[in-house]
Amino acid sequence: MWCFGPQLRGPRLPLRSLAIPGPSGVGFSATNVDAASLTEDITPAGVRADGQSEVSIAAEGNYVVEGWNDATGFLAPCPSPDYKEEGSGFGFSSNGGKTFTDLGGLPNNNCARFKYEGDPSVEVYHVAGKTYFYLSGIYASVTGLDINNIGVTACQVIPGSPATLSCGQPIIAGTSSQCLNLGTGCIFYSFLDKDFLSIGAAHGRLYVSYTEFGFVTTPAGVQSTAGAVEIANCDIGNSLGGYGPLGGTPAAPVCTNGYLANPAALPSPYLVVAPADTVNFCDHEGAYPAADPATGDLYVAHEYNWATNFGSFSCSAIPTVIEVAHVPSGALTLPVASGGPDVTTTIPIVSMDATPVSGYNRFPPNDFPRIAVSKPKGTVSVVWNDAGTNPLGDILLQSFDLGTLNAVQPAPVKLNNDTEIGTLHFMPALRNVDCQGNLNVSWFDRRRNPSSAFTDVFAALGVNPRTTSTPSSNTRVTNLPSNWLSNSSLITPNFSDYTDNFVDTASGTATLFAAWSDGRYTIPQPFCAHQGLK
Repeated sequence: MWCFGPQLRGPRLPLRSLAIPGPSGVGFSATNVDAASLTEDITPAGVRADGQSEVSIAAEGNYVVEGWNDATGFLAPCPSPDYKEEGSGFGFSSNGGKTFTDLGGLPNNNCARFKYEGDPSVEVYHVAGKTYFYLSGIYASVTGLDINNIGVTACQVIPGSPATLSCGQPIIAGTSSQCLNLGTGCIFYSFLDKDFLSIGAAHGRLYVSYTEFGFVTTPAGVQSTAGAVEIANCDIGNSLGGYGPLGGTPAAPVCTNGYLANPAALPSPYLVVAPADTVNFCDHEGAYPAADPATGDLYVAHEYNWATNFGSFSCSAIPTVIEVAHVPSGALTLPVASGGPDVTTTIPIVSMDATPVSGYNRFPPNDFPRIAVSKPKGTVSVVWNDAGTNPLGDILLQSFDLGTLNAVQPAPVKLNNDTEIGTLHFMPALRNVDCQGNLNVSWFDRRRNPSSAFTDVFAALGVNPRTTSTPSSNTRVTNLPSNWLSNSSLITPNFSDYTDNFVDTASGTATLFAAWSDGRYTIPQPFCAHQGLK
């Protein structure tokens, strides 16, 4: 200071980091990369925030976007440079995931009233020769006394050397449809949680699934409901990149359950997939959508009776299940859905949600499903972690015929090919299929260090959705394990509520991009790796 005078942010010093081991060449082991920058995790006051986790990813050709929960948003004031006050961060790669540029927080000029609070989801849409990325997240009231939302940020790739990503302000996709009103006006609004995206390219739609936690009046008084699974529908234009039925374009989606500045009446959800359980108050949570690329039909999977299946007298005798719903494209009309699911089926599971996971700082853990449509195989498939034969979980697969949801396999198929009891297999990722219509599933895995918190990511590649047998091999994604007992983090969960992956088929061949929260630096960071598929 004596030499140079006061400096607002101080000089940027080089940061030391661990070397990332791995052989030269291609494949997961050689492509592990941190999508964030440690230099971004510092507030304007010079305070480091440790904890970037809970990731989502999408890719198209050389362009890759990864999103994550960002602990810097806990400490940075509104407004901050690079939108550091936002709880949702993201990074962009224009070289196929070899390196990323940390872009800070999602743009938001209204941070005094609403702020992105995480639960990221990323989707990609290529139309009329242009590439667009969409990032969603909880866009909630800063005071807790205002309406809550699911926000979507639309970004367009600007080609160049290097290419850049141009992103707009939040677009409200889902909004609170209930409030607690005791006769003096709304006191609290329902909360929207666990959003996830799927592109319905057949009709130029962006679907957002989420859970709404609202209120219901009972003889005992006002009761917080255990959540309803809902869908928001956004018009992103026609197949040529022009305006859609609601005037939406790929760069400026128009969503149907939007925010009302001074609502005299709260908007209804676009589509309710699973109404709130107002009898037993068992939880609906962890919803994920998958659109059929050919027909535009929508499939949604979620867990029922998660976290309410223990310690709750009314729910402890009710089976925990994965629910899978089919919504025909004819019901997905704009601006209002003309119908709901025509078929819903259930998969009984053995939940891990009462199982403490060593090194994991969130309780309860989850069994949330992931879902993907395979048009070549005529299936919709669901994966989840299940404690039926292994107390710390196996990764199970169940497929169904498209439309009818008739079960393909007589029983779920285990995807992890190791057999040692007590080895953790946790948080599977599945979004879409490869060129042959096969599944590629990744997950957290401790087979290399089963009696510790050392955690890798493994994957089952090229799985036929109609298989009835465990794959003969699994592939290791990480080239260095994370010891979650030695990690420090300001954020919960420290190594995520979910992992993610995405199969890019833009070039006619397939590449799998896997994303996970990695602890090799002793703080959670959003990592990515990619590998070509057969």
